[in-house]
Amino acid sequence: MTKFDGFADNMRYSSIPSAFFSSVMPHISDIDELKATLQAIRLLIPKKGYPKYITFQELLKAGPKDEATLQRGLKLAATRGILLHLKFEKDAIYLLNTLENREAAAKITSGQISIGHMPKKDNAEIPVQRPNIFDLYEQNVGILTPMIAEELKEAEDMYPPAWIEEAIKEAVSLNIRKWRYIASILERWTAEGKDDGKTGQNSKKDKYFKSKYSHLYQR
Repeated sequence: MTKFDGFADNMRYSSIPSAFFSSVMPHISDIDELKATLQAIRLLIPKKGYPKYITFQELLKAGPKDEATLQRGLKLAATRGILLHLKFEKDAIYLLNTLENREAAAKITSGQISIGHMPKKDNAEIPVQRPNIFDLYEQNVGILTPMIAEELKEAEDMYPPAWIEEAIKEAVSLNIRKWRYIASILERWTAEGKDDGKTGQNSKKDKYFKSKYSHLYQR
């Protein structure tokens, strides 16, 4: 065992999503997966631009790993749904598995987004696993209380996962980070229909001020 001498007083810090410690790390038992995941997150968080991605070659250069071990760890992380993995002819890219990045990955796959220097796509692997509804709420809305947790469980039984994600995204885009407002969007979609599956994508604030849910906007 190599002994560690301790952290420096002026050390640099790396950001890690809090959900990693509560919903991901407890389930990781493979050391290669853990190392690859932490390295990928460390490099992805400070990235600029859209979409934020890291190439396999960048990951390989970031630390002393052998290629096969890194590939194995990244494959496990992608299978678990921590990372999104897109394969190209000569390289591969990885994105953190967020709603925004899942949409970006789909656009890259369909050719709507070009990532410049990367060669033509060979094939793409995008996990279908969706984030835990509690993580989704904490990451985008706020602290999870027991009462909200019960309502989230009920919503999970009543609505498709994609609807819940889109309703939360709609509320966040309007800066209405309240579960009652999100629930009202889901109720409206159920009662009135969801416009070609795109309701909540391009709505404007005025639409909700004038709707029967406008009173919730001020809460």
